[in-house]
Amino acid sequence: MRKRATKDETELEGEGAQLSSSLVRGLGILRAFRPGDASLGNQDIIARTGLPKATVSRITYTLSALGYLLYDKDLGRYSLGPATVALGYSALSSSAVVHVARPLMQPLADLTGAAVALGTRDSLNMVYLANCRSESLVTLRLNPGSYLPIWKTSMGLAYVAALSPEERANLLRALQAAEPESIKTIEAAFTDAIAQYARFGYVTSFGAWHSYIHAVGVPFRPRDGSPLVAITCGGIGEIITEDRAHAEIGPALVAMVETLRRELEGNPI
Repeated sequence: MRKRATKDETELEGEGAQLSSSLVRGLGILRAFRPGDASLGNQDIIARTGLPKATVSRITYTLSALGYLLYDKDLGRYSLGPATVALGYSALSSSAVVHVARPLMQPLADLTGAAVALGTRDSLNMVYLANCRSESLVTLRLNPGSYLPIWKTSMGLAYVAALSPEERANLLRALQAAEPESIKTIEAAFTDAIAQYARFGYVTSFGAWHSYIHAVGVPFRPRDGSPLVAITCGGIGEIITEDRAHAEIGPALVAMVETLRRELEGNPI
C-alpha cells in the first residue's frame, strides 16, 4: 500500500536538520485518522503511515499518555483523544477567516439550494474547515474534517489556481508521484484550472470527483498572512447545472469572497 505523503515530506525537503523526526512521525500518526474512523488498530496505522511496527507502538504509547490518543485495551484500538479534539477546535475558533466567512456562506447555500464550504490544503488533499448547507434534502453531507482530492474538485483546483508558479510546480510533482497512472490527467486539470480562473475568476468541476457532483470554487488568500483557502458551492448536477454554475453561482461566489475580503480588512460596504 502506498504511504500517504505528508506536507512535511512534500514541502520541507532539505530541512532535515531543523525537523524533529519523532514529532513528524507523531503528527503523521494523528493524520492517519480520517473522518468516519471511530478507531484504528496498529496495523491500520502502519498501513497508512508506512512506519515500522516498533515506531508506531512507541509513539502511540506516548500520544496516549499525553491524551492525544485513547487506547481501548479490550479492542486493542486507538481513537483520537480529548487533547487532539481540543487542539482542532482551538484552531478553528481562532481563525478569523472561518469566523467571518460563516455568516456569508449560509445565505449563498440557502439561495442556491446547495452546500457552501471553506477548506485548505492538508498534504495531498483538501480538508473542510467549515461548511453550510441549505434546507434541501438533496445536498452534500460533508463536514469539517472531511477530505477531498485536490485535482478532481473545484476546491482543490481553485486552491491550485492561486498558488505561485513554484508552489504549483512542487504540488504537481508531488501529486504525480503519488498517482503515476494519472500524470497527464493531473497536469491537464491544473492547466484548465489556471485558464478558468484567469477567464472567469472562479474554477468549475463537473463530475470529475463523482459523476453526479458539480461545483464552483474560488480561492481566497487573506492579506494578513493567513493560509490560502478555497470556498466552494457544490451539489448534484440537477441543482447546479453547467449553465447555472456560470450564469449565477460563479459570480455570486466571487462577490461573496470579495465581501469576505472587505469585512476582514474592516471595510464593509
